[in-house]
Amino acid sequence: MNMKQPIIAITMGDPSGVGPEIIVKSLVYKEIYTYCQPFVVGDAKILEKAIEVTKSDLTLNIITKPSEAKFSPGVIDILNINVVSKDLEWGEISEEAGHAAYTFLEKAIALANNGDIKGVCTAPLNKEALHKAGHIYPGHTEILAELTNTKKFAMMLSAPGLKVIHVTTHIGLIDAVDKINTQREYEVIKLADDTLRTAGLSSPRIGVCGINPHAGENGLFGNGEEEDKITPAIEKAQGEGIEVQGPLPADTLFFRAKRGDFDIVVAQYHDQGHGPIKVLGLEAGVNITVGLPIIRTSVDHGTAFDIAGKNIADEQSLKEALYMAGELAPKD
Repeated sequence: MNMKQPIIAITMGDPSGVGPEIIVKSLVYKEIYTYCQPFVVGDAKILEKAIEVTKSDLTLNIITKPSEAKFSPGVIDILNINVVSKDLEWGEISEEAGHAAYTFLEKAIALANNGDIKGVCTAPLNKEALHKAGHIYPGHTEILAELTNTKKFAMMLSAPGLKVIHVTTHIGLIDAVDKINTQREYEVIKLADDTLRTAGLSSPRIGVCGINPHAGENGLFGNGEEEDKITPAIEKAQGEGIEVQGPLPADTLFFRAKRGDFDIVVAQYHDQGHGPIKVLGLEAGVNITVGLPIIRTSVDHGTAFDIAGKNIADEQSLKEALYMAGELAPKD
């Protein structure tokens, strides 16, 4: 066992989606094991089906705790949680699969809370299936926050040349504008600064998007949201020595960040931040939850039920998520 690299649990996500097959496809790459020591939390029956689908020659090592893992290329270590039937169909929304996805995540977080692992890398779940199973959350981030008792957290997305952190995420646009306030704005700026400092940047350069076109253009657009909600938070952060600018027009800020003027962009709502990241390529995007006591990375795509079980899902985003988990997690 290579003790220099952090142990990372990969949660299977919705077992009817592409999660199982992109896990298999990712763990074919030997270089993954130079970044981290990965094992899967999921249902071994489903992973066996994914091995058949992908025509992989990988074998399974079923474990009951991380210390039993081999962390060896060619072998997938899996902490088996037997919660779905063998005949579970690919690409179908179901209560069974939604509950399984929650259970896999719950187990991984318990391991993290106990100090058995250094981070979690999550394959996608399906919100409708999750809700069918009675787990009423907007997504992974809110589950992780509750299970780790975290009050201040945010979603961060990373793609080559661009990092984005969100003030609001999975709520409607009108609700998002209502929920944006000075305290939340300051918290997200601070989380961005703390996260990038932890990653090695001594003075991260942060650009903050406005809410309205042209960042309100001095009151011409909107109802003064920039002046009332955003500017006071920026001034507070600047008073603490944080290198932050804004509010700036979103239509040019992302270009400036990609050019290298900023290390991270604060987006005010879901699509404002997700759009630019996804233009850079779904296959390279990584979703990171910041503010948690553990490292959590994820693919930046959904369950893709329409292609699940067909061996055409692209594993690149999961590979990138595993690399970033290994990079950000503490090393022993």
